[in-house]
Amino acid sequence: MTAGEIRQQFLDFFASKGHHIVPSAPIVVKNDPTLLFTNAGMNQFKDIFLGNKPAPWKRVADTQKCLRVSGKHNDLEEVGIDTYHHTMFEMLGNWSFGDYFKEEAIAWSWELLTAVYKLPKDRLYVTVFEGDAAEGLAPDSEAMAFWKKHVAEDRILMGNKKDNFWEMGDTGPCGPCSEIHVDCRSDEERAATPGKDLVNRDHPQVIEIWNNVFMQFNRLKDGSLEPLPAKHVDTGMGFERLVRVLQGKQSNYDTDVFTPVIHATEQLCGKQYGQAEKTDIAFRVIADHIRAICFTIADGQLPANNGAGYVIRRILRRAVRYYFSFLDVKKPLLHELVPVLAAQFSKVFPELQQQEDFVKKVVFEEENGFLRTLDSGLGRIEAITTATAAQPVIEGKTAFELFDTYGFPIDLTNLIAAEKGYTVDMAGFEAEMKKQKDRSRAATELDMGDWTLLSEQPSGIFTGYTELATEAKVLKYRKIKAKGKEQYQLVLDKTPFYAESGGQVGDTGVLRFNGEAIAVTDTKKENDLIVHFTDKLPAKIDGTVQAEVDAARRQGTARHHSATHLLHAALRKVLGTHVAQKGSLVNADYLRFDFSHFAKVTDEELAQIEAIVNEKIRENIPVVIKELPREEALKLGAMALFGEKYGETVRVVTIDPSYSIELCGGTHVGSTGELGLFKFLSEGAVAAGVRRVEAVTGAKAEAYVNEQLQQLKAVKAQLKNPKDAGAAVENLVNEKATLEKQVAALELKQVQQLAAALPAQATAVNGIQFLGAQVEAAGADMLRQFAFAVKDKLTEPYLVVLCAEAGGKAQVVVMLSDSLVKDKGLNAQKIIKEQVAPLIKGGGGGQPTLATAGGQDAGNLQAVIEKVKGLL
Repeated sequence: MTAGEIRQQFLDFFASKGHHIVPSAPIVVKNDPTLLFTNAGMNQFKDIFLGNKPAPWKRVADTQKCLRVSGKHNDLEEVGIDTYHHTMFEMLGNWSFGDYFKEEAIAWSWELLTAVYKLPKDRLYVTVFEGDAAEGLAPDSEAMAFWKKHVAEDRILMGNKKDNFWEMGDTGPCGPCSEIHVDCRSDEERAATPGKDLVNRDHPQVIEIWNNVFMQFNRLKDGSLEPLPAKHVDTGMGFERLVRVLQGKQSNYDTDVFTPVIHATEQLCGKQYGQAEKTDIAFRVIADHIRAICFTIADGQLPANNGAGYVIRRILRRAVRYYFSFLDVKKPLLHELVPVLAAQFSKVFPELQQQEDFVKKVVFEEENGFLRTLDSGLGRIEAITTATAAQPVIEGKTAFELFDTYGFPIDLTNLIAAEKGYTVDMAGFEAEMKKQKDRSRAATELDMGDWTLLSEQPSGIFTGYTELATEAKVLKYRKIKAKGKEQYQLVLDKTPFYAESGGQVGDTGVLRFNGEAIAVTDTKKENDLIVHFTDKLPAKIDGTVQAEVDAARRQGTARHHSATHLLHAALRKVLGTHVAQKGSLVNADYLRFDFSHFAKVTDEELAQIEAIVNEKIRENIPVVIKELPREEALKLGAMALFGEKYGETVRVVTIDPSYSIELCGGTHVGSTGELGLFKFLSEGAVAAGVRRVEAVTGAKAEAYVNEQLQQLKAVKAQLKNPKDAGAAVENLVNEKATLEKQVAALELKQVQQLAAALPAQATAVNGIQFLGAQVEAAGADMLRQFAFAVKDKLTEPYLVVLCAEAGGKAQVVVMLSDSLVKDKGLNAQKIIKEQVAPLIKGGGGGQPTLATAGGQDAGNLQAVIEKVKGLL
């Protein structure tokens, strides 16, 4: 069977058992502060398990894209080393929300594996939770009894809390689980050692294939457990492992889940998989990592320097490092694999093929950038090893600089160091890494208390589409602490406050409790809960509350949100239909809109786009909003955003059916005329293949235009009110350029005249020509010119240190001959930082042969010359 057939059999089997088949949620998580990525099949159903919303179906099955880069058996640096762990993987799952429980889940998993997939029963083992006295949890006798109907008792193993009690996190839904393991060893190996002795022992051929989690409890912050109001089933089966077992392979990478990418990589690099351990690891890393990279980008997460974007950048750079170091490929390779992956998953995850060109461009630019960084980093390592030849150790701080500044993984630094006969101070590196992690943790740490429940009734009714004030009740509240500041979160039974979503900021306003006004500082979504942030609680919280949105702020935000729809359509009309929204921010002050496009948007194009948007505003088109079944909305041509999870019923915003139809949950104006005026503020690049525009509407646009006109009026006044201000400014610029050339020529002539006498001042120190002098220079650039002017008149080896006082501040340049750097281990950059900068109370830098410094104290320039001379 092919991987595609195996996946489809799973879905068909559970459809026959009354399960509704749902699509995978995006791999990038939104509206959940505890997760960056979907790391388990249950993530998209978390709000159902938490009781935040009712289940639309009692039984569900799916295949879910997941990403894990840390945690149990899954450190990123280990992926590719073995043959069965991954970063991105598919999780096949079947779910029951308060419907069937242990008996059916156990029976169906056994039926699918043995009757449908035909796995030999004598190769399967199951585990059951043995209980935990400290938690007051009894052994799972129910699961044991149900398994005995299908499996011989000697194949049912008891598992401890670590292996057989599943928890979503430190708090939240949890419960005992029952795993199914398969023994893939040869008959001879099985005869020598029973499979039951190797279950949960990290044996590469005796592996967990399915986990049935029985959600029964909720873990509170104090560590105690309380029963859930309804019992649920949450199962997960690793698709890649299942395919490996059914196709009789010894490695996940030998299945047709990965072989298309491996074969394509062989063609690109001219090497064969299966020939050597180091190259095999590189092939596996690439085959795994390209999936994580492509699907996260397709779901809306671009590589970046922080958060989820940094995780993707780190995965991509690890793949580049492997093909650079072990496959001898020195040019971008990963982007060439995007079409292979897109075609392979076109039927199950079509979003990648739909954005193939965009994803390929982003991956190429990231690869190219890192390869340039690799070159810079290699140059830095070369300089380090040259300067420290007497002591062949790369300091921990330096190794961390290579990691932090150049993106060098520490194992790459170790590899290059070893090739040069160096070692790396790993203890020092780890200390620097810990400092950074501690800083990051302190900046992002969020301490949340348990919810205090006032009512069990359903929550989350949003009334803000039709009203800005309503009478409500507080259902629950809790205290949170972030960055040292205490706040409170309140959940109401109904609310007019819009929670931050889809780029639209959360509403602010006030909650009135029996005359006491509590300011709402923000509104966010958390697992389908609408959470109101306040700085304090009212004296009496259990009565009715009047919830009032800041109407002026909401109206300004709505104007900018409707403007993004007009803008999106105009961008596609002018630039092409490849344009797709890649992010947005709309608030009362302005809008920010990111979109896929591979070139700068010209001024002419911006003017054309702006004209189209303003034309639609003047037409005063009604903004029509309807709720429709998702498939019906898509047939109408409604645009859906990649990376968004849409329900069966969607909200469709139409501004002239022939112009703009989009799926959108945000708030909008009644007609386009309310926007008044649209003006661009800026245009620029934010990532490879992604441009960003900022704009304003209404009174904000009017204020912007007036400000620009005032600036123009002031400029014209300075220019004596010429008829053509543009021509007058151009003449001024040309005059300035001419004068600057004349000044530069005069400065060069002056430098050459003054520098002619300097070489005569050079003295010999231990066989080295040393020239140290204070000169008249207008700044650092002129000082460098002095150095270059005298060096050709000196014989090697030489050391030049020139100082000047410019504008009351100290300027210093140090220049060394190449031979001093190579033979004596001297380094101009090091001299500047360690010897010069402290004396002049400043800082500086440069290269091993030329470096400069500037400082506040010009009284120590002679001391600088003597200090540098003393080094010789």
